[in-house]
Amino acid sequence: MNFVEELKWRGMIHDMMPGTEEQLQKEMTSAYVGIDPTADSLHIGHLVGVMMLKHFQRAGHRPIALIGGATGMIGDPSMKSAERNLLDEATLHHNQDSIRKQLARFLDFDSDAPNAALLVNNYDWMKNYTFLHFIRDVGKHLTVNYMMSKDSVKKRLSAESSVGMSFTEFSYQLLQGYDFLYLYQHEGCRLQMGGSDQWGNITTGTELIRRTLGPEAEAFALVCPLITKADGGKFGKTESGNVWLDRRYTSPYKFYQFWLNVSDADAAKYIKIFTALGRDEIASLEKEQLDAPHLRPLQKRLAQEVTTMVHSEDDYQAAVEASLILFGNATSDTLKKIDEDTLLSVFEGVPRFEISRDELSAGIKAVDLCTDKAAIFPSKGEMRKLAQSGGISINKEKLGGHDAIINADSLLNGKYLLVQRGKKNYFLLIAR
Repeated sequence: MNFVEELKWRGMIHDMMPGTEEQLQKEMTSAYVGIDPTADSLHIGHLVGVMMLKHFQRAGHRPIALIGGATGMIGDPSMKSAERNLLDEATLHHNQDSIRKQLARFLDFDSDAPNAALLVNNYDWMKNYTFLHFIRDVGKHLTVNYMMSKDSVKKRLSAESSVGMSFTEFSYQLLQGYDFLYLYQHEGCRLQMGGSDQWGNITTGTELIRRTLGPEAEAFALVCPLITKADGGKFGKTESGNVWLDRRYTSPYKFYQFWLNVSDADAAKYIKIFTALGRDEIASLEKEQLDAPHLRPLQKRLAQEVTTMVHSEDDYQAAVEASLILFGNATSDTLKKIDEDTLLSVFEGVPRFEISRDELSAGIKAVDLCTDKAAIFPSKGEMRKLAQSGGISINKEKLGGHDAIINADSLLNGKYLLVQRGKKNYFLLIAR
């Protein structure tokens, strides 16, 4: 597999240095992508770089994931309008451990293959490096003029920016450049990859290697385009913020729904970038989409592949079943199987009422429950009428009559009752 050709047809190359493809065709090559551990989970904005490493390993090369324990203490100014908050060492260590586990779902770290992935932390080689030695060994090789020519610096120093730039941030490209130099010398790393906003930092690294080790020291750069949505919106952002890989922040159901609900244009782009599906299979899916766009085969397959890769096949199946609760003919058995987090995700935004657990334990008539205890119906007469026509369900089971007794045995996860009025109106009752 030709790595550069693979990335080209997937739309994952924005720019690369001359000679990169020749280097990769010549021999097994090591390449790294840096990830700053500013949170204890990756979000889907990180997935492009992770998928680049995944394809790199599939092509027979050795991927290196660099956790920026040192650079994460500073914060990269690239394309940011303000300086980030600095993290303490304990928080960084926790974040690194969490990210390491997530990366293992994408990359083979543990086999004895010559191209097994490597995980490194730049804090390991920076923690004992004194400021005086760093300025003497690294700073002398790059002029201030060269560093100020970078877009990320010029943007922050422009007349439009009232924020300015601290020396801490200005030094960031030196630190990232040194990472490349260190990995070049100690791991034989010849290539750094990242997003297009990293081009300036990455080429600083190639320049530092050349100036430190001589013109015969060849190092390369390859960056992918920043991912956008077809409507110009920011990729990976929802009303509630980032879409995270950790289920504590984004449930597998919400994660699955994010991919399922992308536009047709975005699905055609994302399925190439965020899955390992081959060209023929994607072409077949694109034809299906063209023939029957209402069936959304691209979105469904995209959601399946990414949810399974990030979470698991079981989580994907559970997300599909949970989707049927709102949009299909799900049964009460399906409802009873889903966990509390998924239940709350599915019914986020529906009206909620608190009811007394003690009253429910004693048993209460459905008509009283849905009028006196929870204002689902404005009157008992309206509730009786709809119940007689079979228009009310509790936990996806048709209500036999308005005077049916509901008790605590019906609670989902020992806490919830789901009342459905008609086909589309849901209400969540919470027993306290």
